[in-house]
Amino acid sequence: MEYLVWLEATGLSTWLRESVSLLAFPLVLVLHTVGMGFVAGTNAAIDLRILGVASGVPLKPMERFFPVMWTAFAVNAVSGVLLLTAYPAKALTNPLFYLKLLLIGLAVGTARLLRQRVFRDPDLDHGLVSKRGRVLAGVSLLLWAAVITAGRFLAYTYTYLRAEDMLAGK
Repeated sequence: MEYLVWLEATGLSTWLRESVSLLAFPLVLVLHTVGMGFVAGTNAAIDLRILGVASGVPLKPMERFFPVMWTAFAVNAVSGVLLLTAYPAKALTNPLFYLKLLLIGLAVGTARLLRQRVFRDPDLDHGLVSKRGRVLAGVSLLLWAAVITAGRFLAYTYTYLRAEDMLAGK
């Protein structure tokens, strides 16, 4: 509890919540949203192609999208930490936040496995994707959809917006 009060009182947290122009928090939120669009969108395009959608598009060159995805993920990690810093009690007292983090970890791990198992498979040059690769692609789609859903629900399922609300029993 004391940590939440301290974090909310830091200059960065206060600036994000209360900047004079009120642009800090919305800008970080926009960066987080656009980053998620690139991460989940790139993943979805690769996953759907592995599952057979747009079969006329060669799969192997899609591996070039992984650096874009990881760059967008870095933007999301930084913007996510900033969003957490602005309202730490809102996130850290919500069990859904921890579920979102778990889902992100699983989705990132699945993306890494997908790259190793699908794009490193010598049969890919012949246009063949293993059943394991297709299963990973399906799991990846579900995980990123769950991450986005959990993230959206965070805006509506919190108990405390600020640590001072916890102290006041609100």
